Amino acid sequence: MELEEAKQRFIQGWGQLGASWGINRTMAQIQALLLISTKPLSTDEIMEKLMISRGNANMNIRDLIAWGLVYKSFIPGDRKEYYYSEKSMWELAKKVSRERKKRELEPLVRMLDEVKAVKGNDDETKAFRALAEDVRKMAGRAESMLDMVTRLEENVFFKWLTK
Repeated sequence: MELEEAKQRFIQGWGQLGASWGINRTMAQIQALLLISTKPLSTDEIMEKLMISRGNANMNIRDLIAWGLVYKSFIPGDRKEYYYSEKSMWELAKKVSRERKKRELEPLVRMLDEVKAVKGNDDETKAFRALAEDVRKMAGRAESMLDMVTRLEENVFFKWLTK
């Protein structure tokens, strides 16, 4: 397999992986392109390599920056903005974990805290309250685990995981 073909397969595979994690496929493909690039790329280069529109590129680049996965840089003498990706897989995993916690788990926990305060004392209400509390406990454990993962260094995490 030639390098260009391997890069294309990597970008497509990363896009599919991102989609299965609930991340926009194009967003994941842009991140993959920047991940494998040895130099920062402009929006025009990203558009050309992935054959996407400027609006699609700009929207997804903004999201990647918001997630902390992509950074903006400037080249002296050039007015264009250039972008590059975090290269450490461990740092990427930690940032995605933090962002998913903030976007998915924290809203779930807030909602569960609200609904478990349902009024009533009949059997159906008690069963609902018990279920909400059980889900809340599980969400709390997941939240604690994600917090621990994002605080640990890579070698400590994998040593802990293999015990």
